[in-house]
Amino acid sequence: MPRPQTLDPLFRSLQSFKGVGPQLHSLLRRLLAPGEGQEAMALDLLMHMPTATIDRRRRVSVIDATLNQTVTLDLHIDRHQPSPPGKAQAPYRVHAHDDTGDIQLVYFRVQGDWLTKLLPVGERRLVSGDIGIFNGEKQIMHPDYVAAPDDPDALPSVEPVYPLTHGLKSKALYKLVQQVVTQLPDLTEWMPKATREHHRWPTFAEAMRHVHQPEDPSDAELWGPARNRLAYDEYLAGQLALLIVRATMGSTRGVARQATGHITERLEAALPFSLTDGQKHALADIHADLASENRMSRLLQGDVGSGKTVVALMAMAHVAETGAQSALMAPTEILAAQHFRTLKPLCDAVGLDIALLTGKMTAKERRSIAASIADGSIAIAVGTHALFQNDIAFKDLGLTVVDEQHRFGVHQRLALSDKGKHSDLLVMTATPIPRTLVLTHFGDMEVSTLRDKPKGRQPIDTAVLSIGEYDRVLNRLQARLAEGAQAYWVCPLVEESETLETMSAEERFGHLQKVFGDSVGLVHGRMAASAKQTVMDRFKSGEIKLLAATTVIEVGVDVPNASIIIIEHAERFGLSQLHQLRGRVGRGSTRSACLMLYEEPLSETAKARLETIRQTEDGFEIAERDLELRGQGDLLGTRQSGMPGYRLAVPDVHRHLLEWAHQDAIEILSRNPGLTGTEGEAVRTLLYLFRKDLAIPLLRAG
Repeated sequence: MPRPQTLDPLFRSLQSFKGVGPQLHSLLRRLLAPGEGQEAMALDLLMHMPTATIDRRRRVSVIDATLNQTVTLDLHIDRHQPSPPGKAQAPYRVHAHDDTGDIQLVYFRVQGDWLTKLLPVGERRLVSGDIGIFNGEKQIMHPDYVAAPDDPDALPSVEPVYPLTHGLKSKALYKLVQQVVTQLPDLTEWMPKATREHHRWPTFAEAMRHVHQPEDPSDAELWGPARNRLAYDEYLAGQLALLIVRATMGSTRGVARQATGHITERLEAALPFSLTDGQKHALADIHADLASENRMSRLLQGDVGSGKTVVALMAMAHVAETGAQSALMAPTEILAAQHFRTLKPLCDAVGLDIALLTGKMTAKERRSIAASIADGSIAIAVGTHALFQNDIAFKDLGLTVVDEQHRFGVHQRLALSDKGKHSDLLVMTATPIPRTLVLTHFGDMEVSTLRDKPKGRQPIDTAVLSIGEYDRVLNRLQARLAEGAQAYWVCPLVEESETLETMSAEERFGHLQKVFGDSVGLVHGRMAASAKQTVMDRFKSGEIKLLAATTVIEVGVDVPNASIIIIEHAERFGLSQLHQLRGRVGRGSTRSACLMLYEEPLSETAKARLETIRQTEDGFEIAERDLELRGQGDLLGTRQSGMPGYRLAVPDVHRHLLEWAHQDAIEILSRNPGLTGTEGEAVRTLLYLFRKDLAIPLLRAG
């Protein structure tokens, strides 16, 4: 079934909207696009939820306006006082008044005559912004809005505040949201009548309008009816997709794979370590699944360094013994290349052909590898999303392994599994998942858990220090690097921010270069994949001793000689992300250290996070604590959990809605398994809205 035509306005490219030029479009893609290389649609902007509101309804007089208060004033414009000639850095002042007093409107770096047109002398204007005081006089510096009294709609009474990306202005995003909201169609209700009546919720379109065009701050509150409605819809779409996938996996026959052991036995003997008890139990689960006629759909979750990759390799070797192929898909090219380098020596030792396929390969390389995958000569293909492009066809795909499943979601997972109609599926995550969230994201899967770490893994000494100790940290780091150690220095941002007083990776790299010279490298997510790989190779070879980085090193980077990690502005990271970053060390024979530097003052939540990390290395305990501590105020931590990203639901606020959505999804599919008729069409619309539509063709198969 094609996408309903009523949704077409929401699947317009943002580039097609008025005022969106190439520069703004590039910023919007960076902020909103659902995946690498994908377009940002009107729908993606609608799903971008505000994190706060500014109430501009407070109309006061100049005399009643108080310091740091956001107000809207009705002013008479008296005169302009431009910056003195040759002093462009000096302020441009516009003098104004009302019946109660005088005020100045202050601007910097004014060019042209736009300000005289915006604030014409002798006329009235509505001016909204924050009140400040300079030399005893009230002022508004760079007012947020200026509107003519007869055009009050140009000034929002309650303005939503959205998360931004560097270079994107809030006003530009707000104006575009207002355009997009007009595209909202009224949709047939998919929510069960009993659920909607119980909660007294608005329709989907009404809820979106309340959030993006609030008439009162309460309209956009997380716990309000509009956000609850939208969170439920997101949960419902996810639960429906998971149940459809599970039903399909259960109803579609797999291949009972009876292995001989002639490869897996040699592979286990070639390992430089013994399998842990957890790995043996997980392999027993997987072998039983592979031997069954039912398709395997299993999640392998394990803490950092628990040996999931080895379990996956043993499973792929098992499949190779039956003459079938395997695909290992990673979320980034760095991680895919890391897996390939780790697995290739072991595959070579037992005669398994393995190949790496990424989107950055030359056309000639890609054609050669694609041909070998198609004729079956490659037993294991490792790659990124490039593995499920249309031009890649497997001769006999028996097993799909997806690493870091949360970076893909059901949509991409299904696309790759579809390459092999009867293939088994194993997904891995290095982020231990709280028991309360397993249902949310992996309701279609059986779960195996690795709790023990491979023998020889070193404990990690974790300390928490104020950034005021920077010089002492630097001196100690110099001594350790001189002894032959290698270290990571992680910062939360790539480059300097106008809105956050936070040291960026680029800034810190510059400071560290002055001390350590050419032995310092820099890697971050905006670099080209080849450039990132070059830096990582130099770090792994020891040419680079100290690597300044963002969280691009969070997953899959394995440099055993790196025994120190310094995390700057640790208070800005989430618990699970801190744990993932710490897992980059402790991989060699040297005792390792993790140092978390924080900027004061610390919030109580930040203190609790840092103390939790200092006290324990148990990722499962950390995951549970993470779920308890996470709050909407953690704006930089919205991706911290490593879980599939919710755009509308906030788990710690809306968790109570998950069980409702789960039960409703079961009832909908029990009553209407093919999603036919008016009800079925409405539910399919929901799946399209939340990009779960890849589950729809499975309804026919199931």
